[in-house]
Amino acid sequence: MFLTISTTGTPDRPATDLGYLLHKHPENAQAFSTSYGTAHVLYPEADDQRCTAALLLEVDAVALVRRGKGKGRGGAPDAALGQYVNDRPYAASSLLAVALSAVFSSAMRGACKARPELPEQARPLHITVPALPARGGPALVRSLFEPLGWTVTAEPVALDTEFPEWGDSRYVRLELESERLTVAEALRHLYVLLPVLDDAKHYWVAPDEVDKLLRAGAGWLPEHPEQKLITSRYLSRRWSLTREAMERLELVRLAETDDSEVEDIDNAVAAETETEEKPTPLAVQRRDAIIAALRASGATRVLDLGCGQGQLVQALLKDPRFTEIVGVDVSVRALAIAARRLKLDRMGERMSSRVQLFQGSLAYTDKRLQGYDAAVLSEVVEHLDLPRLPALEYAVFGAARPRTVLVTTPNVEYNVRWESLPAGHVRHGDHRFEWTREEFRAWAHEVAERHGYDVEFTPVGPDDPEVGPPTQMAVFELNAAVTRTEKEAKAA
Repeated sequence: MFLTISTTGTPDRPATDLGYLLHKHPENAQAFSTSYGTAHVLYPEADDQRCTAALLLEVDAVALVRRGKGKGRGGAPDAALGQYVNDRPYAASSLLAVALSAVFSSAMRGACKARPELPEQARPLHITVPALPARGGPALVRSLFEPLGWTVTAEPVALDTEFPEWGDSRYVRLELESERLTVAEALRHLYVLLPVLDDAKHYWVAPDEVDKLLRAGAGWLPEHPEQKLITSRYLSRRWSLTREAMERLELVRLAETDDSEVEDIDNAVAAETETEEKPTPLAVQRRDAIIAALRASGATRVLDLGCGQGQLVQALLKDPRFTEIVGVDVSVRALAIAARRLKLDRMGERMSSRVQLFQGSLAYTDKRLQGYDAAVLSEVVEHLDLPRLPALEYAVFGAARPRTVLVTTPNVEYNVRWESLPAGHVRHGDHRFEWTREEFRAWAHEVAERHGYDVEFTPVGPDDPEVGPPTQMAVFELNAAVTRTEKEAKAA
């Protein structure tokens, strides 16, 4: 069972950076024991112009049988010889996917302590899998990989070259090429889609497989046109698990914030209250209020969580006091638009050193979010179903723990002031709820108490004496006593 990953380099970005990304030195051949054999990592070529890493998995057929997979799909024993003589050692399957996860686990997470800037960089990639079972043929291979940005070559393997009239086998020789994906994204695509194409797993599919699927599929699976087929096959067609995964994927999809739509609504709403002097759009007022609160907090390193298309990141870059700005969003499409808005590909070195964009779901803890002065959740919480809010709360306030957290959300009481908004409707079709001032304050106080923060509230936009402002903002500051205790605990 064999797979290669190749990349090319330039004078300022040598191809051998692949060794840093995979955490495997190009000059070494390494072997790793697995439950089903030995995984070897070696580099057939490694110089500044071109570097290729190969993963060779030697499967122990006897170990595979002893671990309980010497049975057919229906549970009846295979023919005695068939337990030991099969395609498992030679064709890519869930065995190879598990080996990828075990051997390249840090690379799959996008972690690189030695060169932390590398994992977020897209690079030319060429992946080859000589023998891949494809239940659905080359057409299915293309339908799975092409929406992810791959150029796909899937050549059917003949049953027997001496007897072409026998036709093609169910195997293909797969080549994938891309100029705009990261190594971490490529590994996660392979981890999910190799067993999907094989349509079989070598181990019992337990409920924790749903979590594995969502982690590896974050950023691409919620919007994939073949999402249902991928989910069903990955979970071995276990209906209860497939249903759970589909429901959770829908929650993730709904949580993606399209800032352009929100801004259009905000601007349209502001236009309704227009007087002789053209008012400042609510979206601009909100960004100004956020930046003012960040300045008041003294923050220099800021997270924009749910950054959407990068409007706030762009505004923060204009102020030199913000030395590091990180935009995080679950939507790959939104991040691509943000990169174009910021002109990252043409940005000078000094400016580009201040900004990062990376994909991530706020429903999961992420070590990359730790250590920042402030985090902003601008018009994000209302895009999650209420049962998902505790996960976001813990990921931000419990795990990342920035000194300052800013949360803005619509004030539903103010909706009566919008003449064009039908009674009982929320401001955006993707909002799962909109809070009253009392509801927002109750939630914020509970969060602050649970995680050791103090919280204050600031109106954004015209503060109507009857229904309050159109946007409400909570400013959380880590309690000084809690901060001191945590510092003492770390020192001890």
